[in-house]
Amino acid sequence: MTTVQQWMCEQILGITPAAEDEKPTPRRTQADKWALNYQAARQFFEREGHLQVPRKHIERIAVGEDQEEREHRLGAWISNQRSRAAMLSPERVEQLSEIGMRWT
Repeated sequence: MTTVQQWMCEQILGITPAAEDEKPTPRRTQADKWALNYQAARQFFEREGHLQVPRKHIERIAVGEDQEEREHRLGAWISNQRSRAAMLSPERVEQLSEIGMRWT
């Protein structure tokens, strides 16, 4: 907003800027989302010894310093990575291959 628009919102409409605790959390980037899904895949591999994940499988991982538990639709993500293998960066292909990704 321009300075004039901000002034009008505050002075005329009585709308004040949001406090820090009222602001929404920042959106995750695609790289952040990929990293979280990779973490879920690695956790599954360490527990099960393979990445033959059923399509509907949901993996729960602890995220952040407060160890908040999140659910990831790991089966769908693994299937999508396989189908998009040609578009993945070599680094991501290597990361997934290291934890037992079956590409065919």
